[in-house]
Amino acid sequence: MAEGDGGLADEVIFRPVRSGNAFEDTVSRLLQTIRLGIVEPGGALPPERDLATRFSVSRDTVREAIRSLSDAGYLVARRGRYGGTFVSDPLPAPGALEAPQPTAVEIEDVLGLREILEVGAARAAARRDLTASDRELLWSRLRETAAASVEDYRRLDSRLHLTIGEVVGVPSLVSLLADNRSHVNALLDGIPLLARNIEHSNQQHEDIVVAILTGNADRAADAMSEHLAGSAALLRGFLG
Repeated sequence: MAEGDGGLADEVIFRPVRSGNAFEDTVSRLLQTIRLGIVEPGGALPPERDLATRFSVSRDTVREAIRSLSDAGYLVARRGRYGGTFVSDPLPAPGALEAPQPTAVEIEDVLGLREILEVGAARAAARRDLTASDRELLWSRLRETAAASVEDYRRLDSRLHLTIGEVVGVPSLVSLLADNRSHVNALLDGIPLLARNIEHSNQQHEDIVVAILTGNADRAADAMSEHLAGSAALLRGFLG
């Protein structure tokens, strides 16, 4: 794709991302340019400044997204007169999962149910009159997740999300959340764990927990919805 080309690429891919999950959405958009063949293997991406303008994000966000995809094997940086950021040739093999790659329909089913369950759980938790032990449990889970190593992050992240369901006080909800989370984690195991996404998730986790503890149901639901949208963008980008 030549720099400055319009048409489908500009309309579908190179448009402003959502501000709440700028990094995750930028990663997803860049992956779309690769998966849709808008930039072919060996081809060059537009310069960082152009991507930042088109996506309406900072150059730091574009730079971090490119660095993350380079670490994952999708992009390669070249220096010199003809340098820039290029799509890897060959591209990484699709997914490292032992099971067959999920279909787009399967991914949307898992993510759609997750949105219903977890946003509802956050709203319900914020509306409850939480006990002192409930409050301490939420803070404890939040602190543990924020301090987790990369190797342990997804396990502790899962436990925090299930704890939000637990404090709602409806046991069957926790069962539904646990079943859905197992499917979510199976999808997450097929994509890289990005350091910037961990930082962003930790901040969003804090926003969710604070909203629950202060009884702000609408804010808890909105913060959870925004948080899930970030993970969904990465899953659709890498697996879609």
